[in-house]
Amino acid sequence: MLPRLIPILICGLGLASASAQEPPRSIDLSKFPAAAVDDVVVPVPSEIFNVLDKLGSPNWKAEMRDNLGKNTGNRAQVALLLGTIIADGFIAVEAEDSERVKDIGQEVLTLADAINVRKAVIARSKSITEKADAKNWPAVRSEFDGALQDVKGAMEELGDDDLAQLVSLGGWIRGTEVLTSIVGKNYTPDGAELLNQPELVNYFTRRIDNMRNSRLKKEALVGRVRKLLRDIKPLITKGSIPVATVQKINTMTNEVVVQITTEEP
Repeated sequence: MLPRLIPILICGLGLASASAQEPPRSIDLSKFPAAAVDDVVVPVPSEIFNVLDKLGSPNWKAEMRDNLGKNTGNRAQVALLLGTIIADGFIAVEAEDSERVKDIGQEVLTLADAINVRKAVIARSKSITEKADAKNWPAVRSEFDGALQDVKGAMEELGDDDLAQLVSLGGWIRGTEVLTSIVGKNYTPDGAELLNQPELVNYFTRRIDNMRNSRLKKEALVGRVRKLLRDIKPLITKGSIPVATVQKINTMTNEVVVQITTEEP
C-alpha cells in the first residue's frame, strides 16, 4: 500500500495534476517523478508554487526578503541558511526577478563553499545566471531543483547526512513561512490543506532525534528547529486548518527563519 502522499515545499520531487478550479491535494507518482524517503514522498518545490498560483495568483515579490542572512561559520547554521536561500531562489523565480535570482545563485555557491560542497554546484550556479538572463524561468526552476539535490548528494558522499537534513529543514521552514503567508492573506480551505503534512514533520523529527553527530545535535539552533517541529505537529493534525492556525504557523516559522539568518555561533 502506498504511503499517504503529502504536498510540501522545498524538499523533493513530483506533483499531481488538477483543474484550475480544484487544486491538487496530493502527489500522483504515476504522472511525476518523485523521491521517497522512508515512508514520505516529497514534491518539487516549483510544483507546489504552481498549486499556489491556482489558488489566487500570489504576489511573489511581496514574499521576497531584503536580507538573506549571513554565514556565521557555524556548520548547522550554514546548512539551515543554505536551505532557506535555495527556497528564496524559487520565490525569486516565481516573481520573475532575474537580478535577484542571479544574486541567490551566487549566494548558494558561497554557502556551498563554506560546507565543502562547492564543486557540486559550480555548474548549477553558472547555469542559473545564464538562464535568468534569458528569462527562461522553467529552466531556472529546474536548476534550483537540481542544486538542492546536488548539495544534499555531495554532503551525503562526505558522510554529512545530518548536515544534508538541515539543508532540507531550512528549505522546508522558509517554504512553510511563505506558504502560510500566502494562504493567510487569501485564505481558502484548499490552500490550508497544503499544510496538512504530519508525516513529514514526524520524519524530520526522527532525523533530528537520530542524528549520529552528537555535537551537531546539541547545537542550540538545531534544538530550536526541533522545538518548532514539536509545536507545529498538533496544529496540522486536527482536520481542517483554520485561518488563525495558518497565521500562527506563519509567525512560528518566521521567528525561526530570523534566528537562522542571524544566529551567532
